[in-house]
Amino acid sequence: MLRWIILIIIILVIDYYAFQAIRTLTKNYIIYGVYWLASALVIGNFIYYYSNFVRGESFTSGHGYAIAFLFALFVPKLILILFMFGEDIVRGVLSLINKMSKSNPNNVAYSTSRRGFVSKIALGIAAIPLASILYGIYQGKYNYKVIKHVLHFEDLPEAFNGYTITQISDIHSGSLESKEKISYGIDLINEQNSDAILFTGDIVNTKAEEMNKWIDVFGKLKAKDGKYSVLGNHDYGYYAYGGDVDLNAENQRQIEAVHKSIGFDLLLNDNRQIEKNGQKINILGVENWGASRHFPKRGSLKEASKSIGENEFNILMSHDPSHFDFEEMELNKTDLNNHDIVTDETNVVNFNKHIHLTLSGHTHGMQFGIEVPSLGIKWSPVKYRYPKWAGMYEVAGKFLNVNRGFGYLAFPGRIGIWPEITVIELRKGSKTA
Repeated sequence: MLRWIILIIIILVIDYYAFQAIRTLTKNYIIYGVYWLASALVIGNFIYYYSNFVRGESFTSGHGYAIAFLFALFVPKLILILFMFGEDIVRGVLSLINKMSKSNPNNVAYSTSRRGFVSKIALGIAAIPLASILYGIYQGKYNYKVIKHVLHFEDLPEAFNGYTITQISDIHSGSLESKEKISYGIDLINEQNSDAILFTGDIVNTKAEEMNKWIDVFGKLKAKDGKYSVLGNHDYGYYAYGGDVDLNAENQRQIEAVHKSIGFDLLLNDNRQIEKNGQKINILGVENWGASRHFPKRGSLKEASKSIGENEFNILMSHDPSHFDFEEMELNKTDLNNHDIVTDETNVVNFNKHIHLTLSGHTHGMQFGIEVPSLGIKWSPVKYRYPKWAGMYEVAGKFLNVNRGFGYLAFPGRIGIWPEITVIELRKGSKTA
Protein backbone atom coordinates (compact mmCIF):
# COMPACT_ATOMS: atom_id res chain seq x y z
CA MET A 1 0.00 0.00 0.00
CA LEU A 2 2.83 2.41 0.88
CA ARG A 3 4.39 2.10 -2.58
CA TRP A 4 1.09 3.01 -4.20
CA ILE A 5 0.75 6.08 -1.98
CA ILE A 6 4.29 7.19 -2.85
CA LEU A 7 3.67 6.58 -6.57
CA ILE A 8 0.43 8.56 -6.54
CA ILE A 9 2.09 11.46 -4.69
CA ILE A 10 4.90 11.57 -7.28
CA ILE A 11 2.41 11.49 -10.14
CA LEU A 12 0.29 14.25 -8.62
CA VAL A 13 3.34 16.46 -8.13
CA ILE A 14 4.28 15.94 -11.78
CA ASP A 15 0.70 16.61 -12.84
CA TYR A 16 0.35 19.81 -10.84
CA TYR A 17 3.64 21.27 -11.98
CA ALA A 18 2.96 20.46 -15.65
CA PHE A 19 -0.48 22.00 -15.26
CA GLN A 20 1.14 25.38 -14.71
CA ALA A 21 2.06 25.46 -18.41
CA ILE A 22 -1.60 24.96 -19.33
CA ARG A 23 -2.77 27.59 -16.84
CA THR A 24 -0.27 30.10 -18.22
CA LEU A 25 -1.75 29.81 -21.71
CA THR A 26 -5.48 29.64 -21.03
CA LYS A 27 -8.13 30.46 -18.47
CA ASN A 28 -10.59 28.00 -20.00
CA TYR A 29 -11.93 25.83 -17.20
CA ILE A 30 -13.19 23.21 -19.66
CA ILE A 31 -9.59 22.59 -20.73
CA TYR A 32 -8.61 22.41 -17.07
CA GLY A 33 -11.30 19.81 -16.51
CA VAL A 34 -10.22 17.72 -19.50
CA TYR A 35 -6.61 17.83 -18.27
CA TRP A 36 -7.46 16.52 -14.81
CA LEU A 37 -10.06 14.03 -16.05
CA ALA A 38 -7.56 12.47 -18.46
CA SER A 39 -5.03 12.15 -15.65
CA ALA A 40 -7.59 10.59 -13.31
CA LEU A 41 -8.69 8.03 -15.93
CA VAL A 42 -5.14 7.00 -16.86
CA ILE A 43 -3.98 6.74 -13.25
CA GLY A 44 -7.14 4.91 -12.23
CA ASN A 45 -6.77 2.44 -15.11
CA PHE A 46 -3.15 1.77 -14.15
CA ILE A 47 -4.06 1.16 -10.51
CA TYR A 48 -6.94 -1.09 -11.57
CA TYR A 49 -4.66 -3.38 -13.58
CA TYR A 50 -1.68 -3.47 -11.26
CA SER A 51 -2.88 -3.06 -7.68
CA ASN A 52 -4.20 -6.64 -7.65
CA PHE A 53 -1.81 -8.16 -10.15
CA VAL A 54 -0.28 -11.34 -8.81
CA ARG A 55 2.40 -13.66 -10.08
CA GLY A 56 0.72 -16.51 -11.90
CA GLU A 57 -1.60 -14.35 -13.99
CA SER A 58 -0.93 -13.76 -17.66
CA PHE A 59 0.30 -10.34 -18.66
CA THR A 60 -2.60 -9.22 -20.87
CA SER A 61 -2.93 -6.48 -23.46
CA GLY A 62 -4.88 -4.54 -20.82
CA HIS A 63 -1.81 -4.48 -18.60
CA GLY A 64 0.28 -3.33 -21.54
CA TYR A 65 -2.07 -0.50 -22.46
CA ALA A 66 -2.22 0.65 -18.85
CA ILE A 67 1.55 1.17 -19.05
CA ALA A 68 1.31 2.72 -22.52
CA PHE A 69 -1.32 5.29 -21.54
CA LEU A 70 0.71 6.22 -18.46
CA PHE A 71 3.77 6.79 -20.66
CA ALA A 72 1.77 8.73 -23.24
CA LEU A 73 0.39 11.02 -20.56
CA PHE A 74 3.41 11.58 -18.35
CA VAL A 75 6.48 11.51 -20.62
CA PRO A 76 5.30 14.76 -22.30
CA LYS A 77 4.58 16.19 -18.85
CA LEU A 78 8.11 15.43 -17.72
CA ILE A 79 9.39 17.43 -20.68
CA LEU A 80 7.06 20.27 -19.71
CA ILE A 81 8.46 20.16 -16.20
CA LEU A 82 12.04 20.42 -17.44
CA PHE A 83 11.23 23.57 -19.39
CA MET A 84 9.10 25.10 -16.67
CA PHE A 85 11.64 24.33 -13.98
CA GLY A 86 14.40 25.83 -16.11
CA GLU A 87 12.29 28.94 -16.63
CA ASP A 88 11.65 29.17 -12.89
CA ILE A 89 15.39 29.10 -12.24
CA VAL A 90 16.01 31.83 -14.81
CA ARG A 91 13.19 33.94 -13.42
CA GLY A 92 14.47 33.48 -9.88
CA VAL A 93 17.99 34.51 -10.88
CA LEU A 94 16.70 37.56 -12.74
CA SER A 95 14.48 38.50 -9.83
CA LEU A 96 17.44 38.26 -7.46
CA ILE A 97 19.57 40.41 -9.77
CA ASN A 98 16.79 43.00 -10.03
CA LYS A 99 16.40 43.18 -6.29
CA MET A 100 20.11 43.49 -5.74
CA SER A 101 20.45 46.20 -8.36
CA LYS A 102 17.11 47.80 -7.41
CA SER A 103 16.33 48.17 -11.11
CA ASN A 104 12.80 47.37 -12.28
CA PRO A 105 12.11 44.83 -9.50
CA ASN A 106 8.42 44.54 -10.33
CA ASN A 107 8.55 43.73 -14.03
CA VAL A 108 5.66 41.27 -13.76
CA ALA A 109 4.52 41.78 -17.37
CA TYR A 110 7.92 40.74 -18.66
CA SER A 111 7.94 37.62 -16.49
CA THR A 112 4.41 36.63 -17.49
CA SER A 113 5.17 37.14 -21.17
CA ARG A 114 8.31 35.05 -20.93
CA ARG A 115 6.44 32.36 -19.02
CA GLY A 116 3.82 32.16 -21.74
CA PHE A 117 6.47 31.94 -24.47
CA VAL A 118 8.32 29.14 -22.66
CA SER A 119 5.04 27.28 -22.09
CA LYS A 120 4.25 27.35 -25.81
CA ILE A 121 7.72 26.08 -26.73
CA ALA A 122 7.53 23.37 -24.07
CA LEU A 123 4.10 22.19 -25.23
CA GLY A 124 5.30 22.04 -28.83
CA ILE A 125 8.34 19.95 -27.93
CA ALA A 126 6.30 17.74 -25.56
CA ALA A 127 3.98 16.94 -28.47
CA ILE A 128 6.85 15.12 -30.24
CA PRO A 129 7.21 12.23 -27.74
CA LEU A 130 3.42 12.09 -27.40
CA ALA A 131 3.06 11.61 -31.15
CA SER A 132 5.91 9.08 -31.17
CA ILE A 133 4.33 7.03 -28.39
CA LEU A 134 0.91 7.04 -30.04
CA TYR A 135 2.44 6.05 -33.39
CA GLY A 136 4.45 3.30 -31.70
CA ILE A 137 1.30 1.91 -30.08
CA TYR A 138 -0.98 1.94 -33.11
CA GLN A 139 1.42 1.47 -36.05
CA GLY A 140 5.03 1.04 -34.96
CA LYS A 141 4.56 -2.45 -33.55
CA TYR A 142 3.42 -3.63 -37.00
CA ASN A 143 6.08 -1.75 -38.96
CA TYR A 144 7.87 -4.96 -39.96
CA LYS A 145 11.33 -4.50 -41.43
CA VAL A 146 13.16 -7.11 -43.50
CA ILE A 147 16.86 -6.79 -42.68
CA LYS A 148 19.25 -8.69 -44.94
CA HIS A 149 22.83 -9.81 -44.29
CA VAL A 150 25.30 -11.61 -46.53
CA LEU A 151 27.97 -13.59 -44.65
CA HIS A 152 31.06 -15.15 -46.21
CA PHE A 153 32.75 -18.31 -44.93
CA GLU A 154 35.79 -20.01 -46.38
CA ASP A 155 34.71 -23.39 -45.02
CA LEU A 156 31.04 -23.26 -46.05
CA PRO A 157 30.20 -26.44 -47.98
CA GLU A 158 29.96 -25.62 -51.68
CA ALA A 159 26.42 -26.99 -51.91
CA PHE A 160 25.25 -24.26 -49.48
CA ASN A 161 26.69 -21.31 -51.38
CA GLY A 162 23.74 -18.87 -51.58
CA TYR A 163 21.76 -20.69 -48.89
CA THR A 164 19.24 -18.40 -47.14
CA ILE A 165 17.89 -18.43 -43.61
CA THR A 166 15.07 -16.34 -42.21
CA GLN A 167 15.29 -15.68 -38.48
CA ILE A 168 12.40 -14.49 -36.34
CA SER A 169 12.36 -14.15 -32.57
CA ASP A 170 10.29 -13.11 -29.55
CA ILE A 171 6.73 -13.58 -30.77
CA HIS A 172 5.26 -12.98 -27.30
CA SER A 173 1.82 -14.19 -28.37
CA GLY A 174 0.17 -13.06 -25.13
CA SER A 175 0.65 -9.46 -26.26
CA LEU A 176 -0.51 -9.84 -29.86
CA GLU A 177 -3.82 -8.36 -30.98
CA SER A 178 -4.58 -7.92 -34.69
CA LYS A 179 -4.72 -11.15 -36.69
CA GLU A 180 -4.81 -9.10 -39.87
CA LYS A 181 -1.56 -7.29 -39.04
CA ILE A 182 0.19 -10.42 -37.76
CA SER A 183 -0.91 -12.33 -40.87
CA TYR A 184 0.69 -9.60 -42.96
CA GLY A 185 3.94 -10.19 -41.05
CA ILE A 186 3.68 -13.94 -41.69
CA ASP A 187 3.11 -13.34 -45.40
CA LEU A 188 6.17 -11.06 -45.45
CA ILE A 189 8.27 -13.85 -43.91
CA ASN A 190 7.06 -16.33 -46.53
CA GLU A 191 7.77 -13.84 -49.32
CA GLN A 192 11.48 -14.10 -48.48
CA ASN A 193 11.33 -17.67 -49.79
CA SER A 194 14.24 -18.70 -47.57
CA ASP A 195 15.51 -22.25 -47.45
CA ALA A 196 14.96 -22.52 -43.69
CA ILE A 197 13.20 -20.57 -40.94
CA LEU A 198 14.76 -20.36 -37.48
CA PHE A 199 12.82 -19.06 -34.47
CA THR A 200 14.93 -18.08 -31.46
CA GLY A 201 12.53 -18.23 -28.53
CA ASP A 202 9.91 -16.50 -26.37
CA ILE A 203 6.80 -17.71 -28.11
CA VAL A 204 4.65 -16.60 -25.13
CA ASN A 205 4.74 -14.12 -22.26
CA THR A 206 4.00 -16.53 -19.45
CA LYS A 207 1.68 -19.43 -20.33
CA ALA A 208 1.39 -21.87 -23.22
CA GLU A 209 -2.33 -21.16 -23.60
CA GLU A 210 -1.55 -17.67 -24.92
CA MET A 211 -0.53 -19.22 -28.23
CA ASN A 212 -3.74 -21.20 -28.80
CA LYS A 213 -5.50 -18.61 -30.99
CA TRP A 214 -2.35 -17.94 -33.02
CA ILE A 215 -1.39 -21.49 -34.01
CA ASP A 216 -3.29 -21.32 -37.30
CA VAL A 217 -1.62 -18.00 -38.18
CA PHE A 218 1.97 -19.03 -37.46
CA GLY A 219 1.30 -22.49 -38.86
CA LYS A 220 1.30 -20.86 -42.32
CA LEU A 221 5.07 -20.28 -42.17
CA LYS A 222 6.79 -22.18 -44.96
CA ALA A 223 10.38 -23.20 -45.69
CA LYS A 224 11.47 -26.07 -47.92
CA ASP A 225 14.22 -27.27 -45.56
CA GLY A 226 12.16 -26.93 -42.41
CA LYS A 227 11.37 -24.64 -39.49
CA TYR A 228 13.51 -24.93 -36.35
CA SER A 229 13.07 -23.36 -32.93
CA VAL A 230 14.35 -23.04 -29.37
CA LEU A 231 12.91 -21.85 -26.07
CA GLY A 232 13.43 -18.44 -24.47
CA ASN A 233 13.31 -17.37 -20.84
CA HIS A 234 9.56 -16.66 -21.04
CA ASP A 235 8.75 -20.16 -22.29
CA TYR A 236 9.32 -22.06 -19.03
CA GLY A 237 6.41 -20.75 -16.97
CA TYR A 238 8.64 -19.22 -14.28
CA TYR A 239 6.95 -15.83 -14.61
CA ALA A 240 3.55 -17.45 -14.06
CA TYR A 241 4.19 -20.30 -11.67
CA GLY A 242 7.37 -19.33 -9.85
CA GLY A 243 9.00 -22.34 -8.22
CA ASP A 244 6.11 -24.78 -8.73
CA VAL A 245 7.99 -27.60 -10.45
CA ASP A 246 4.89 -29.51 -11.54
CA LEU A 247 3.13 -26.51 -13.07
CA ASN A 248 6.33 -25.43 -14.81
CA ALA A 249 6.80 -28.91 -16.24
CA GLU A 250 3.21 -29.03 -17.50
CA ASN A 251 3.51 -25.59 -19.04
CA GLN A 252 6.67 -26.62 -20.86
CA ARG A 253 4.99 -29.78 -22.11
CA GLN A 254 2.23 -27.63 -23.56
CA ILE A 255 4.77 -25.22 -25.05
CA GLU A 256 6.51 -28.12 -26.79
CA ALA A 257 3.14 -29.22 -28.18
CA VAL A 258 2.53 -25.69 -29.49
CA HIS A 259 5.84 -25.72 -31.38
CA LYS A 260 4.91 -29.06 -32.93
CA SER A 261 1.44 -27.78 -33.91
CA ILE A 262 3.02 -24.87 -35.76
CA GLY A 263 5.46 -27.18 -37.52
CA PHE A 264 8.56 -26.08 -35.62
CA ASP A 265 11.22 -28.68 -34.93
CA LEU A 266 12.03 -27.68 -31.35
CA LEU A 267 15.67 -28.26 -30.41
CA LEU A 268 16.30 -28.80 -26.71
CA ASN A 269 20.09 -28.97 -26.49
CA ASP A 270 20.09 -30.91 -29.72
CA ASN A 271 20.99 -30.57 -33.38
CA ARG A 272 19.76 -31.35 -36.86
CA GLN A 273 21.53 -31.73 -40.18
CA ILE A 274 20.47 -30.16 -43.46
CA GLU A 275 21.90 -32.03 -46.42
CA LYS A 276 22.41 -30.94 -50.03
CA ASN A 277 24.29 -32.86 -52.69
CA GLY A 278 25.99 -35.06 -50.13
CA GLN A 279 27.16 -32.12 -48.02
CA LYS A 280 25.65 -30.81 -44.80
CA ILE A 281 25.43 -28.01 -42.29
CA ASN A 282 24.37 -28.39 -38.67
CA ILE A 283 21.57 -26.49 -36.94
CA LEU A 284 22.11 -26.49 -33.18
CA GLY A 285 19.59 -25.34 -30.62
CA VAL A 286 20.18 -24.85 -26.91
CA GLU A 287 17.67 -24.19 -24.20
CA ASN A 288 17.77 -20.74 -22.65
CA TRP A 289 21.12 -19.66 -21.27
CA GLY A 290 21.60 -16.12 -20.01
CA ALA A 291 24.45 -14.59 -18.03
CA SER A 292 21.98 -12.85 -15.70
CA ARG A 293 21.10 -14.78 -12.57
CA HIS A 294 17.45 -13.87 -13.15
CA PHE A 295 17.09 -16.07 -16.23
CA PRO A 296 17.18 -19.86 -16.58
CA LYS A 297 20.45 -21.53 -17.49
CA ARG A 298 19.34 -24.78 -19.07
CA GLY A 299 21.38 -24.49 -22.24
CA SER A 300 24.25 -26.86 -22.95
CA LEU A 301 26.51 -26.43 -25.95
CA LYS A 302 28.23 -29.69 -25.02
CA GLU A 303 24.99 -31.63 -25.17
CA ALA A 304 23.80 -29.92 -28.35
CA SER A 305 27.06 -30.64 -30.18
CA LYS A 306 28.04 -34.04 -28.85
CA SER A 307 27.28 -35.81 -32.16
CA ILE A 308 29.03 -33.15 -34.27
CA GLY A 309 32.51 -33.52 -35.72
CA GLU A 310 35.36 -31.06 -35.31
CA ASN A 311 35.36 -29.42 -38.74
CA GLU A 312 31.69 -29.15 -39.59
CA PHE A 313 29.72 -25.99 -40.37
CA ASN A 314 27.51 -24.99 -37.42
CA ILE A 315 24.67 -22.54 -36.92
CA LEU A 316 23.48 -22.11 -33.34
CA MET A 317 20.15 -20.86 -32.00
CA SER A 318 20.54 -19.45 -28.47
CA HIS A 319 17.87 -17.05 -27.24
CA ASP A 320 19.96 -14.76 -25.03
CA PRO A 321 22.87 -12.93 -26.75
CA SER A 322 24.85 -12.82 -23.50
CA HIS A 323 25.56 -16.52 -24.13
CA PHE A 324 27.81 -15.52 -27.04
CA ASP A 325 30.74 -13.94 -25.20
CA PHE A 326 29.92 -13.48 -21.52
CA GLU A 327 32.81 -13.07 -19.11
CA GLU A 328 33.21 -15.77 -16.48
CA MET A 329 33.20 -13.15 -13.73
CA GLU A 330 29.65 -12.20 -14.67
CA LEU A 331 28.26 -15.57 -13.66
CA ASN A 332 26.35 -16.01 -10.45
CA LYS A 333 26.11 -19.68 -9.58
CA THR A 334 23.02 -19.21 -7.45
CA ASP A 335 19.98 -20.46 -9.27
CA LEU A 336 16.54 -18.98 -9.92
CA ASN A 337 14.11 -20.06 -7.20
CA ASN A 338 16.01 -23.35 -6.95
CA HIS A 339 14.67 -24.61 -10.27
CA ASP A 340 17.24 -23.18 -12.63
CA ILE A 341 19.68 -25.77 -13.90
CA VAL A 342 23.09 -24.10 -13.88
CA THR A 343 25.51 -25.84 -16.24
CA ASP A 344 29.29 -25.66 -16.49
CA GLU A 345 28.75 -23.78 -19.73
CA THR A 346 31.40 -21.72 -21.48
CA ASN A 347 30.52 -18.98 -23.94
CA VAL A 348 30.05 -19.58 -27.65
CA VAL A 349 33.21 -17.73 -28.68
CA ASN A 350 35.42 -19.90 -26.46
CA PHE A 351 33.63 -23.19 -27.12
CA ASN A 352 35.93 -25.95 -28.34
CA LYS A 353 33.88 -26.55 -31.48
CA HIS A 354 33.63 -23.76 -34.03
CA ILE A 355 30.20 -22.10 -34.09
CA HIS A 356 30.16 -20.09 -37.30
CA LEU A 357 26.90 -18.21 -36.72
CA THR A 358 24.83 -17.68 -33.58
CA LEU A 359 21.25 -16.42 -33.78
CA SER A 360 19.70 -14.72 -30.73
CA GLY A 361 16.90 -12.36 -29.76
CA HIS A 362 15.71 -11.50 -26.24
CA THR A 363 16.55 -7.78 -26.07
CA HIS A 364 13.76 -6.46 -28.39
CA GLY A 365 16.08 -3.47 -28.79
CA MET A 366 14.05 -2.39 -25.75
CA GLN A 367 11.34 -1.49 -28.33
CA PHE A 368 12.68 2.04 -28.08
CA GLY A 369 15.64 3.78 -29.64
CA ILE A 370 17.01 5.62 -32.63
CA GLU A 371 18.39 3.97 -35.74
CA VAL A 372 19.48 5.84 -38.87
CA PRO A 373 21.70 3.38 -40.79
CA SER A 374 22.64 5.92 -43.47
CA LEU A 375 24.17 8.13 -40.76
CA GLY A 376 25.58 5.30 -38.67
CA ILE A 377 23.24 6.13 -35.79
CA LYS A 378 22.18 3.17 -33.63
CA TRP A 379 21.20 3.69 -30.01
CA SER A 380 18.87 2.24 -27.41
CA PRO A 381 19.05 2.29 -23.60
CA VAL A 382 19.26 -1.50 -23.69
CA LYS A 383 22.87 -1.23 -24.91
CA TYR A 384 23.91 -0.49 -21.33
CA ARG A 385 22.63 -3.91 -20.29
CA TYR A 386 23.40 -5.86 -23.47
CA PRO A 387 26.39 -4.49 -25.42
CA LYS A 388 25.35 -6.69 -28.34
CA TRP A 389 21.69 -5.75 -28.53
CA ALA A 390 20.64 -5.62 -32.19
CA GLY A 391 22.07 -6.54 -35.56
CA MET A 392 25.16 -8.43 -36.69
CA TYR A 393 28.39 -8.69 -34.70
CA GLU A 394 31.67 -10.50 -35.31
CA VAL A 395 34.15 -11.73 -32.70
CA ALA A 396 37.15 -13.91 -33.53
CA GLY A 397 35.69 -14.89 -36.88
CA LYS A 398 32.39 -15.94 -35.33
CA PHE A 399 29.14 -14.11 -36.09
CA LEU A 400 26.23 -13.22 -33.83
CA ASN A 401 22.94 -11.81 -35.06
CA VAL A 402 20.60 -10.32 -32.46
CA ASN A 403 17.09 -10.08 -33.87
CA ARG A 404 15.00 -7.12 -32.64
CA GLY A 405 11.94 -9.35 -32.23
CA PHE A 406 8.69 -9.95 -34.07
CA GLY A 407 6.28 -9.10 -31.24
CA TYR A 408 6.39 -6.93 -28.16
CA LEU A 409 6.19 -7.20 -24.39
CA ALA A 410 4.86 -4.93 -21.63
CA PHE A 411 4.73 -1.69 -23.62
CA PRO A 412 2.35 -2.51 -26.52
CA GLY A 413 4.31 -0.70 -29.17
CA ARG A 414 7.65 0.14 -30.71
CA ILE A 415 9.33 3.52 -31.06
CA GLY A 416 12.26 3.70 -33.44
CA ILE A 417 13.13 0.00 -33.05
CA TRP A 418 10.83 -1.82 -35.44
CA PRO A 419 9.82 -5.51 -35.52
CA GLU A 420 12.39 -7.48 -37.50
CA ILE A 421 12.48 -10.27 -40.03
CA THR A 422 16.13 -11.20 -40.62
CA VAL A 423 17.27 -12.83 -43.86
CA ILE A 424 20.82 -14.18 -43.88
CA GLU A 425 22.49 -15.43 -47.05
CA LEU A 426 25.49 -17.74 -46.68
CA ARG A 427 28.23 -17.48 -49.27
CA LYS A 428 31.39 -19.49 -49.74
CA GLY A 429 34.68 -17.62 -49.87
CA SER A 430 36.06 -14.43 -48.41
CA LYS A 431 34.21 -11.14 -48.44
CA THR A 432 36.92 -9.55 -50.55
CA ALA A 433 36.96 -12.32 -53.11
